[in-house]
Amino acid sequence: MAKRKIIEIDEDKCTGCGECVTKCAEGALQIIDGKAKVVNEVFCDGLGACIGECPTDALKIVERDAPEFDEKAVEQHLRVEKHPKKEPIGVEPCGCPSHNPMILTATQVKRTHAKHGGETEAELPPELTNWPVQWKLVTPSMPFFKGKDILIAADCVPFAYRDFHGRFLTGKPVIIGCPKLDDAQGYLDKLTDIFKDGTPKSVTLVHMEVPCCHGLQRIVDEAVKRSGKNFPVRTTVVGIKGHIIRSG
Repeated sequence: MAKRKIIEIDEDKCTGCGECVTKCAEGALQIIDGKAKVVNEVFCDGLGACIGECPTDALKIVERDAPEFDEKAVEQHLRVEKHPKKEPIGVEPCGCPSHNPMILTATQVKRTHAKHGGETEAELPPELTNWPVQWKLVTPSMPFFKGKDILIAADCVPFAYRDFHGRFLTGKPVIIGCPKLDDAQGYLDKLTDIFKDGTPKSVTLVHMEVPCCHGLQRIVDEAVKRSGKNFPVRTTVVGIKGHIIRSG
C-alpha cells in the first residue's frame, strides 16, 4: 500500500441521509446500519465528489496508507450493482411470491367507496392501487407506473400522517422506502429506470422532516436528471407530530 487521498467518514456526525451515496459515481459508499461507510477502499478515487453533498460535514479527504484505486474493480462492482445475480426461477427475493405485481383499478376502488357510502372515517376503504409497494420489490417493468402520477413516500409517513390515503395516495401508484436503512444507490438506479421506462406524468414525493429523509429528495432529483425525462416533481414534508411542514 502507498499513501494516497481517500475519503474518511465521521460516524458521530453522519445521519445516514444517503446524499453522499448518490453522488459517488464509483459506488464506494453505502448506508450500512444507518451510517455511510466505504464498502471497499479500492472503489474510492479520493476526489471527494461526495463531500459537497453532506449536510453535516461528516466527510473529508485524508491522506493515508490505502490500497490503490482500481478502476477495473469499480467497473465490475458497478455491473454487479446494476445487474445483481438473479435468484433461481421460482425463488422470490423476499423468500415468497408476495412481490408479484397486482393492480387494483380505480373503478374497483370507486365501487368500494360507493358500497360503503355511509362509513365512518375509521371504516374508509384503502386507496392502494398497486402491489408491491416496497422500493426493493418493485421493478421498472411493472405496468402500474407507466404514464401515471407516481407517489414516492418515506415509509414512516403513513404512520405519522393520519390521512395519508386520502391526501396523497388516491389514484397514484406508490413506492415506499427509507434511504437510511436501505441501499441509496440501488434506489437511484431503479428509480432512474422506472422514470426512463414509465415516463410518469408527475411525481409526488412525501418525506419526514428528519435529516435522513432528505436523501429521498436528492435521489428523486438525480433520477429525473439521469432519466432525461421532463415532468413535475412536487414535495411535501411531514413533521414527526403529523403536521405538514412544507407542501409543494
